[in-house]
Amino acid sequence: MLVLIAISLGTFLCMEAVTWCTHKFVMHGFLWLLHEDHHQPKYENVFEKNDLFFIIFALPSSLSIFYGFDTGVHYISAIGFGVMLYGLAYFLIHDVLIHQRFKWFKKTKNRYLLGLRRAHKVHHKKLMKQDGECFGMLFVPFKYYPKSKR
Repeated sequence: MLVLIAISLGTFLCMEAVTWCTHKFVMHGFLWLLHEDHHQPKYENVFEKNDLFFIIFALPSSLSIFYGFDTGVHYISAIGFGVMLYGLAYFLIHDVLIHQRFKWFKKTKNRYLLGLRRAHKVHHKKLMKQDGECFGMLFVPFKYYPKSKR
């Protein structure tokens, strides 16, 4: 059981690298047509074409979980759960905290969360797919963290 938990947590951590690469080379590359509206000013649409990436990542996660349970190859389910946990973290950080699609964490003073928000704002300064920076989600360079008031 501990091995399966370790596999899930390891997968969760590895997903940051997968997300960085996917964001930089796929979303800002050949699938820019799905991601582009995410970099444009928001009007009245609740959903964006960019939201399709949720389905793109949820499918292999769900299939891994079900396949692992169905065949008894539980490490595959553990990998699927790690991807699922990362998806949950992504939703909470990206959609709730950063873009305020839900007004749950509006007044945070946490340095880490403020650093995430600042790095994402720097990423969104570029409205086109070229010359972007800060493609990760959970790990951001320390230069984006607010200075301590000591």
